[in-house]
Amino acid sequence: MNTDTSRERQPAARNRDPADLARIARSLRRHVIALVAPTGQGYVQQGLGAADLFAVLYFAEMRLDPADPQWPDRDRFLLSTAHNTAIFYATLAARGIVERDLVDQYCQDGSVFEVNASERVGTAIEATLGSLGQGLSVGIGMALAARRRGSQSRVYVVLGDGELQEGQLWEAALYAGSAGLSNLCLIIDYNSMQVEGHIDKVVSVAPVAEKFAAFGWAAEEIDGHDIPALLTALEEARGRDRPTCLVATTTAGKGVPSLEGILAHNLKLPAEVAAEAMAALADAEERP
Repeated sequence: MNTDTSRERQPAARNRDPADLARIARSLRRHVIALVAPTGQGYVQQGLGAADLFAVLYFAEMRLDPADPQWPDRDRFLLSTAHNTAIFYATLAARGIVERDLVDQYCQDGSVFEVNASERVGTAIEATLGSLGQGLSVGIGMALAARRRGSQSRVYVVLGDGELQEGQLWEAALYAGSAGLSNLCLIIDYNSMQVEGHIDKVVSVAPVAEKFAAFGWAAEEIDGHDIPALLTALEEARGRDRPTCLVATTTAGKGVPSLEGILAHNLKLPAEVAAEAMAALADAEERP
């Protein structure tokens, strides 16, 4: 049993090189396509759009130990949009937290790697979410627990912009700001997509950063594909005395021109589109 609980412990080396992280993100995008292609259905565009966020969080930012997933001082990650699993599972596999062969059983009968992430997967999933808007509340509980036991563990929550229409979310945001939860970092994947269409045509949530700032958060808008900017923003968040909210603008379908900007909550991915997507991502890989 590993008993090292040093606050500086970082068993899984972090990579803060933007070029390396961009390469990792491209690899994650290819895995997203590979996971969804066999069944032809899944959250493809959301996964492609969030790949840079996941690459930076899991390979550059969070403290974790794939060999000791229950290390008490690990950083916690919560995917509030629990259905966006293709990119989540691809990242866990790439980081060595779960076995790639098991992840590749995604959405097959009997597999624990379902379209909504649940604790059936094991310790890699900190909490079963999926009722939209609840991820921040769970993250606040974990951040409070870490603070009370004197741990430097941080909590990262990825939230979909459509979840901002949930009332519970704002109660949670109000509390986190009031409590000064400096070990909490919320990243909003702002791809402007929700199940009914464009978010601003359903219920506008803007201006998001200003609303969180009014609740006592440090909040800023950021390009969710700008890896150097993400690295800087996350580093700055660690030095604050209050929670941080990054409103990360992303492009659904990023990296596959034929899918970019298409608003479809659960895209059907015919074999020919999957092949085209793989070719587009391979071309991007070969470009300097």
